[in-house]
Amino acid sequence: MKIKLSEHFTYHKLLRFVFPSIVMMIFTSIYGVVDGLFVSNYAGKTAFAAINLIMPFIMALSALGFMVGTGGSAIVAKTLGEGKEKEANRYFSMLIYLTIFGGIVLSILGILLARPVSIALGASGDLLDYCTLYGRITFLSLTPFMLQNVFQCFFVTAEKPKLGLLVVVLAGVTNMVLEEVFFSSRPSLISSIPDGEWQSFAAIATVCGECIGGFVPLIYFAAKNSSPFRLGKTKWYPFILKKTCANGSSELMTNLSSSIVNTLFNFQLMRFVGENGVAAYGTIMYVNFIFVAIYFGYSIGSAPIVSYHYGAQNHKELKNLLNKSLRFTGICGIFMFILAQLIATPLARIFVGYDVDLFELTRHGFRIYCTTFLVCGLNIYGSSFFTALNNGLLSALISFLRTLVFQVSAVLILPIFFAIDGIWSSVLLAELLTLVVTAICIIKKRSRYHYF
Repeated sequence: MKIKLSEHFTYHKLLRFVFPSIVMMIFTSIYGVVDGLFVSNYAGKTAFAAINLIMPFIMALSALGFMVGTGGSAIVAKTLGEGKEKEANRYFSMLIYLTIFGGIVLSILGILLARPVSIALGASGDLLDYCTLYGRITFLSLTPFMLQNVFQCFFVTAEKPKLGLLVVVLAGVTNMVLEEVFFSSRPSLISSIPDGEWQSFAAIATVCGECIGGFVPLIYFAAKNSSPFRLGKTKWYPFILKKTCANGSSELMTNLSSSIVNTLFNFQLMRFVGENGVAAYGTIMYVNFIFVAIYFGYSIGSAPIVSYHYGAQNHKELKNLLNKSLRFTGICGIFMFILAQLIATPLARIFVGYDVDLFELTRHGFRIYCTTFLVCGLNIYGSSFFTALNNGLLSALISFLRTLVFQVSAVLILPIFFAIDGIWSSVLLAELLTLVVTAICIIKKRSRYHYF
């Protein structure tokens, strides 16, 4: 039975509604991990380090998609809650057209800047060539990748989370199948293609998957469909664009600052342990993406519900959603920490088992880093909750302090006293400090939103 945004949500109904979004985000993370897995085992640690070095720049330029998706879907869901369906559809159409235009511009910019940015990040020699090659190929699909991120949010707002999941699975399977086809042909082509350049095949597979993830939903919403949205005529709504940017500023801030933090991590690791450190951190980040995808998926899936009931002024349901969500993320954190400790060794072996020193560095680093799973979910949901309430500035404040202030400070200061272990544990300190800020914000704003 179809679950509507206007309903009262029990635990069972809430988890049923957000489950497709959680699986969607996990699957998105997994097919991103596939690139690293194939490149690390087939092309070697230099090519693997190259992907991890250029990836923050790629994610920084794609952040516009996250901003439009989260900020725009909150506004559209609130407008639906107010009973203004035609206005909601016009806002939706405008935001999709703007994403396409912005994606094209940023794609060209990324291709032009791939090499100079790689140099600025410290790449040289083969590492520089591999960074540039992977980046330029990947930027070809920046527009559909941004559309995929936007549509992931709007599928939920359109009460079609299962369809969103289907699209992501199709995109992911395409990527993984192409990776297997390309790399299984390696023996017959090995004499003609240098080892490091095999990462270009991983990039091509990613481009194909992202094109499906972005263009299939575009076709769906352009045609007549059973959702509340259909791409059509719209007009310029500067207030809605401004509100979208303000409301989605936390997600924009999270992605931009995460890119800065990841770059800083790479600099610190290069300084302490060299190329091995960047490769180890890349493995940890790939695994981290899968774990925190649960939190992001839950936040994406539940945000339109919060926005709808906020628009409908249903304070009782807001209280219900907040209480259930905090309990869910807290319990998930405990289970994820335990699981991460148990699988640290096999995961490190899968990615970098071919190098003993790199394997030990990765396993040790991951066991320290995964302590962040205990608390980061509460911060991720807290920021998303205020975005859903159309308070983008408060959401951005949480994200800004979490990633750009606390994490940057921790990764610069802790290594002075604890060397490389200080790098691995810096995120935990940042998350604990952010948790204090998140709790203060929730308590301070209870009288305004009436969720307590």
